[in-house]
Amino acid sequence: MFDEPIERLVEYFRSLPGVGKKTAERYAFYILENDRTKAENFAKAIIEVKDKVQLCKECGNYCSSELCSICRSRNQKIICVVQEPKDIIAMEKVKSFEGVYHVLFGCINPLENKGPNDIRIKELLARVSKNGVQEIIMATNPDVEGEATAMYIAKIMKPLGVKVTRLAQGIAMGSNIEFADEVTLEKALRQRQEI
Repeated sequence: MFDEPIERLVEYFRSLPGVGKKTAERYAFYILENDRTKAENFAKAIIEVKDKVQLCKECGNYCSSELCSICRSRNQKIICVVQEPKDIIAMEKVKSFEGVYHVLFGCINPLENKGPNDIRIKELLARVSKNGVQEIIMATNPDVEGEATAMYIAKIMKPLGVKVTRLAQGIAMGSNIEFADEVTLEKALRQRQEI
């Protein structure tokens, strides 16, 4: 329908999560209809992210230095365990959590052949041993896989004397943390319970 360069740009936009054909076309025409400088800055921003952003060596969050700003400045004795880096953004909206995070990059999911060794549980154990962690807050999604992962981590932490809590309910079962509003997350964080 379009010339090949336009069609290729539309297809790249369509490959983004949540972007359909019409939206991809709108994005492509936005790029075409604006000046070259805007397009170049957009392209540079994408390349810069790919060149400079890495995983924090401590928590696994995305950052442009060896340690993220949260790991450099917060209480290391309380760790909030999340599935993905985008969950940290959701939790930070609460503005009352003073600890650090640990990103698992997934959950235990036998249907996808994903076990405890396929997510960052060993790294969590190393942090607990090294930093004298007092509490781990499980903030995995409230679905079957998230619950199984939370229970597994609680089980391996009990012998270490670490208190393991779970966010209180209020986040609907089967939903994702990233889509929860700030009030619901704050309430869930405040009313967390030991598992």
